[in-house]
Amino acid sequence: MTEKISVLVDGITVEATDVLRLVLRKPDGGEMPAFTPGAHVDLFLPNGITRQYSLLHDCRQQKHYEIAVHKTPDSKGGSAFIHSNLRAGAQLEISAPRNNFPLDTRHKSLFIAGGIGITPILSMIHHSQAQGLDWRLLYLARAREFAAFRDSIALLGGNRVRFHFDAEAGGLFEFTKSSLGIEPGVHIYCCGPGPMMRAVEAFSAAHAENPAHFEWFKRPENPIETSPNKEFTIKLSLSGRVLRVPKDKSILQVLEESGIDWPFSCREGMCRTCETQVIEVVPDHRDYVLSEAERGAGKSMMICISRARTPFLTLDA
Repeated sequence: MTEKISVLVDGITVEATDVLRLVLRKPDGGEMPAFTPGAHVDLFLPNGITRQYSLLHDCRQQKHYEIAVHKTPDSKGGSAFIHSNLRAGAQLEISAPRNNFPLDTRHKSLFIAGGIGITPILSMIHHSQAQGLDWRLLYLARAREFAAFRDSIALLGGNRVRFHFDAEAGGLFEFTKSSLGIEPGVHIYCCGPGPMMRAVEAFSAAHAENPAHFEWFKRPENPIETSPNKEFTIKLSLSGRVLRVPKDKSILQVLEESGIDWPFSCREGMCRTCETQVIEVVPDHRDYVLSEAERGAGKSMMICISRARTPFLTLDA
């Protein structure tokens, strides 16, 4: 299972309407594991729920971690528990950082954040600023009061930062070449609500010179189109066991039912915790974290959601 790190909640502050910032430190004051911009950690809550939160601070600061938690109206016990029950001094467990949303520093960057989607973007901004990289930010929110870290971002970025508040602009932002003012070769990094992400995805698809990278907080409302589920067989290379995966179950579920303890978190192909190496044959990728190059290589898969394109699949498990 995922290695867990004990931390203390060193401080909690309100950063916007329904948004709390948590500062996490080791009980002994030691350094936290290093991370790169765009990384996140699993937060293991006392109520048994695990949630992923982006690390939002400067990655050079290793004495603590900072995350921000938005209380969602449809919370299933994660954000609601944090807002209602967590207090400074509480002890929690987290995972080591993982990065499914890495920053490529070889290119100019346009960061596009919607609401709480600013959190992974903020660590990228800190890094870009410290390294003297060329970057700009478009920060969208329903209104000013929902834009966490608004003032500190404006102070940090100056004229590199552009805000769009629906309530003041009289409507949603329209993603066009002219509205973005983006030049060829600039990479887009985007995180926020599903409709905004889809709009940026459509823009990038129409402008190949501006590739886009995404951090999905939850499974998109219109998920990846897939072929109907088919039964297939997996072989586990380490033990030699052969298991049948029926149409209505995932590989992860079959492993669990067979008594095999395998790391997982989201069960939706969003977090990369269950990533497993593929030895033989071709996976049917249904996740939201692998790049097109990684999919093409076919060397790993998210067994919580992806399946096999062939009747037989061998895994390094």
